[in-house]
Amino acid sequence: MSTDNPPKKIIISAPDNLSLGKQVDYEFEYNPSLLQGVPRSLSRDTLNLNGNQLPFTGIDTWTGYELSWLNPKGKPCVAILECRVPITSENLIESKSFKLYLNSFNQSQFSSDDEVKNVLQADLSACAGQPVEVNLILPQHFADLQFKEFEGVLLDELDITVDEYSPNTQYLTVDESHEEVKETLVSHLLKSNCLITSQPDWASIQIRYEGKAIAREGLLQYLISFRQHNEFHEQCVERIYSDIMHKCSPEKLTVCARYTRRGGLDINPFRSNFETPYPNHRQARQ
Repeated sequence: MSTDNPPKKIIISAPDNLSLGKQVDYEFEYNPSLLQGVPRSLSRDTLNLNGNQLPFTGIDTWTGYELSWLNPKGKPCVAILECRVPITSENLIESKSFKLYLNSFNQSQFSSDDEVKNVLQADLSACAGQPVEVNLILPQHFADLQFKEFEGVLLDELDITVDEYSPNTQYLTVDESHEEVKETLVSHLLKSNCLITSQPDWASIQIRYEGKAIAREGLLQYLISFRQHNEFHEQCVERIYSDIMHKCSPEKLTVCARYTRRGGLDINPFRSNFETPYPNHRQARQ
């Protein structure tokens, strides 16, 4: 897509003290100091979002598949971690530091599952700057877990031309002559890159809205335009929400993305001005 006024490349900076992108030694005994937070204001300032008056509610739901510790007799225990970080927290939790922190449980003894849960909740809350909800799924409950894909109209089969791989809001348009609609749109083609390492981040995304009909071809082109964009998962979802709201002005809007795991962790941001977060159902690519 060629335009007379091409969009400026979006550049977001990150703190220099993060372990992400640096060589580190893995620690196998409990060490809460490994956790690192990233101020949410870094990207919200570029979107003119006031952290005290956000235009959406939501949650960042994490799933950790590589959690293990030792019981008092030295026998290993395993569980799947679910934690929900409030989007009103001062910080998001940096993913590599989260992985390093979880690895530090591997050779540490804890008296019970509840002790592990309480330690996780205290440390993650301290890092985020606000209470974080933690749940441990123990092996006896693994069979209860379910896969569930996003429901909605799949955009990915649309026959479009793509030639932009940096976020371009000019793709986002509405049909002013069309009656207002209520629909849910889905794509599996969202990809962005880590803010620091440029490693690829892959996601499926669901957009539910009510208002003027959003041009589907343009929406898909817009989502694909994130392909070479460097930003954290949570920041990308807030950017997508803000761009759709600014360009298309829906009365109601939900943007939910489920990212594939890296380092045993997946991140699933949810932003909405009319819905509560969905249950944490794992998808096929996760």
